[in-house]
Amino acid sequence: MKTPYYLIDEEKLQKNLEVVRTIQESCGAKSVLALKCFSTWRVFDLMRKYLAGTTSSSLFEARLGYEKFGKEVHAYSVGFSDSDIKAVRKFADKVIFNSTSQLLRYHDDVHGLQVGLRINPGISYSHYDLADPVRRYSRLGVANDDEIAKVAHWLSGLMFHFNCENGNVEHLIASIEQIGKRYATLLSGMAWVSFGGGIAFTQPGYPLDQLCAALKTFSQSFGVQVYLEPGDAIVSGCAELVTTVVDVVHNEMDIAIVDASVEAHMLDHLVYRTSPRLSWPEHGDYKTLVAGRTCLAGDVFGEYSLQAPLTVGDEVRIADAAGYTMVKKNWFNGVSMPSIVVKRLNGQMEQVRSFGYADFKRSLS
Repeated sequence: MKTPYYLIDEEKLQKNLEVVRTIQESCGAKSVLALKCFSTWRVFDLMRKYLAGTTSSSLFEARLGYEKFGKEVHAYSVGFSDSDIKAVRKFADKVIFNSTSQLLRYHDDVHGLQVGLRINPGISYSHYDLADPVRRYSRLGVANDDEIAKVAHWLSGLMFHFNCENGNVEHLIASIEQIGKRYATLLSGMAWVSFGGGIAFTQPGYPLDQLCAALKTFSQSFGVQVYLEPGDAIVSGCAELVTTVVDVVHNEMDIAIVDASVEAHMLDHLVYRTSPRLSWPEHGDYKTLVAGRTCLAGDVFGEYSLQAPLTVGDEVRIADAAGYTMVKKNWFNGVSMPSIVVKRLNGQMEQVRSFGYADFKRSLS
């Protein structure tokens, strides 16, 4: 197929989804897909078999979950507008507010739905201030216990999204226990609790038994249904960005320019100043810089040690190109947007979406 394209492997995706099934069977915790991380709905048929539904951060994500995934729709937003609420109440099962002021403003508009509130417990494990939900002056969730108590009678559930980028299960368990102690009275009146995403339970060697035991204990202690909101954990290791070298230049070292872009197609790496792993070519001793083809000087995937020099026409596959990639792709420089290809469970390669000049033109005015 013509590069560049995102390649999603359903067999690898299914292995991660089987872990979700194990967690639910072991401790009863349900998982809803975080659409902010991954929204490629052409693989929802497979994901629907394992996940309880979707969770969103905007009206459009909530609508997509309703129309393309079905099952439960958890509708959250940092700030709903009047028009958002009027639209989202038609298809959401749960509406989760970010503040008590929004809850007070829109409570009557969501009558009959399950209402939740995001809590800021003051706990976080983020390595980046940019993504830290409890950073100083954070607007994410309610931190004041007195404020929460005043609206508790309207709530059926709570969301604690605090575990960003934490692969340490002991820290997670300690945080869950701390939340249980601090909010014990509040929790006793709830029907459900979400612990958000960021739990790396599909990584090799992750202690699922410890995780499940902690979630089960919490659920039984307070009589609540526990939800997880995985995004990256579901799609980790399941996709690649497949590219082709279009030129090689030399400036102290070889620089291979591929027909894709970090800025346009894997933006998170540029934002957080990280480098993706290559799944092809194989590792070796020959140092090469792999760069994108936009005019941004810093549009660089990274420096890699490869088996041999790259030449024009060589294929370069960039790993982990699912989470926070396709949802952030853009038309910077008017560079061709990668197609989306799915390798189905039966091995068939299916191009489910391609983009052309008409799409670029329509995105503007």
